[in-house]
Amino acid sequence: MIHRRSLLASSACAGLTALVPLHGLAQAAKKDTVTLALTLEPPMLDPTASAASSIAEITHYNIFETLTKINSDGSVSPLLAESWEVSSDLKTYTFRLRKDVKFQNGEPFNAAAVKFSFDRAAADKSTNKDKRTFANLSTKVADEHTVVLTNQEIDPDFLFMMGQATSIVVEPKSATTNASKPVGTGPYKLAAWAKGASVTLTAWPDYRSAQSIRIKRAVFRFIPDPAAQVAALLAGDVDAFPRVSPRSVPQFKANARFQVVVSNSRAKTILAINNARKPLSDIRVRRAIAAAIDRKAVIAGAADGYGVPIGSYYVPTAFGYVDTTGVNPFDLEKAKALMAETGIKTPLTLTMTLPPAPYARQGGELIAAQLAKIGIQLKLQNVEWAQWLSGTYTNKNYDLTIISHVEPFDLGNFAKPDYYWGYQSQEFNELFDKIKHTPRPADRARLLGDAQRLLAHDSVHGFLYTPQWVTVANKKLRGLWKDMPVFVNDLSALSWG
Repeated sequence: MIHRRSLLASSACAGLTALVPLHGLAQAAKKDTVTLALTLEPPMLDPTASAASSIAEITHYNIFETLTKINSDGSVSPLLAESWEVSSDLKTYTFRLRKDVKFQNGEPFNAAAVKFSFDRAAADKSTNKDKRTFANLSTKVADEHTVVLTNQEIDPDFLFMMGQATSIVVEPKSATTNASKPVGTGPYKLAAWAKGASVTLTAWPDYRSAQSIRIKRAVFRFIPDPAAQVAALLAGDVDAFPRVSPRSVPQFKANARFQVVVSNSRAKTILAINNARKPLSDIRVRRAIAAAIDRKAVIAGAADGYGVPIGSYYVPTAFGYVDTTGVNPFDLEKAKALMAETGIKTPLTLTMTLPPAPYARQGGELIAAQLAKIGIQLKLQNVEWAQWLSGTYTNKNYDLTIISHVEPFDLGNFAKPDYYWGYQSQEFNELFDKIKHTPRPADRARLLGDAQRLLAHDSVHGFLYTPQWVTVANKKLRGLWKDMPVFVNDLSALSWG
């Protein structure tokens, strides 16, 4: 079996921690409720229909489940599948399904539901961000509780992929309404969604191991403003804030009511560049932008020092990582020379579209000041998360944006011809195809290094840093993920101690 999870053991995205201030003490006394806060509100509740990680933060492993489960250390264990076998050519996976599972609407969970889910993810009209992966799969029902998946490619990370939110198993009759009325096999059901304010989940009494669920009610509140985040924690309005703005860390470390967890991450925070737009299609302009950015200053100002510089779309904790920070180092004189070489009349005015996350808004101001030194004037356009998803991500209507991509294995985005970055490289496509078909770890690592160097050379983006996530929480909340290789808040693991 290909578990290859050692490469993720050190990846992290902040464990879900909790906190109990003032009125939170009363809440903790109940022993069965918890209030968590998130920076962004999800645009919907179906993780197969949108790329927003905020959806999975609420629904993944809570409402919806997957064949495998990704644990906080990056390992993979059974969930809806109780076991599996892998063929000698490493392409065919036979999953034995649990027999004690049903959907929250009473319908049975079986191999037919798995096939429906994966065929749906691969369909022409699918908006699943991993549609390409599912399109490479052939799903066959062997019997009611056995499903056979055959991949066109060798994927050492396939079992991990089967535990991500895009791989949830949905009930066929309710699939079309999951965006607002999600129906899964998980331990929690949607109780209420107050748009703009909160989502409430309640424990599902018919869950297969309902007796083990100690948190009976969970509220997710949405608080994008850093000052409001701090206030909510101090007031006891929330018990845990995963990935809170790190600017508040010192005061919480000094407060005995709270626990502060700092985790490494697999996320890549980048100044994303629309490579399809002129003059950004000119590699010299992109290299000038990269050379004008002082990564250390951005980390200090936008992430309060909680980040590690990266020179490509890859992080130090990942298998096959090579240090490319020296390819486009901070060099203002080089940046000015590159801009002069292009012949572009300065000042060059570009628009930077910024989602509401504090790291983006704070980082945007810093980078605007840095690029102004080489004759690039940025018009900062602050948008809400839904606007960013529709305008920037979907319609590609942007020049520059700051965003943190949190998926562990998404290097293949650069090979997608219609991805919002607008990057087109036959050399990269051929290289990535080799990566996908290379089973030997040493060869795969070498090719991954080549891919990182190519992206750095092409200055596809301003590669900034991998963030270290900070979670502030009530000291009495137990079961929080220490690390977070994927963005989830696993409510079934929580309890009050």
